[in-house]
Amino acid sequence: MRGVLAALLVALGMKLFLFDFVIAEGTSMSPAIKPGTVLIINRLRYGFRLPGSRSYLLRWDNPVPGEVVVFYTPGETVAVKRCAALTGEGEFIALGDNGAQSFDSRSYGPVPADNIIGKVLGIR
Repeated sequence: MRGVLAALLVALGMKLFLFDFVIAEGTSMSPAIKPGTVLIINRLRYGFRLPGSRSYLLRWDNPVPGEVVVFYTPGETVAVKRCAALTGEGEFIALGDNGAQSFDSRSYGPVPADNIIGKVLGIR
């Protein structure tokens, strides 16, 4: 029983602090990411934050143009977009690969880097 409890605690800790999974919705990242695709997210790529927090306690990097990131939009929804450019101090331009179908920085402007949940590591 202790082994099962320990395994559950380790798995929960990994999900809260290291990795997460997101299922893509919509067509804004097509053809690279299709709706229903499971995305593996690296939560520690850009810094460390406590679960549920909207700002990093420690930040050690920013997204590089071309990286696909998961973040909170200014409207507080979770989005998956490609970093197109860094702007100013601590902001980035988020663009969907399918520009005609993407609600992205062309609509809501630059996104604070603190809104990033993590970098997409893998697609399943």
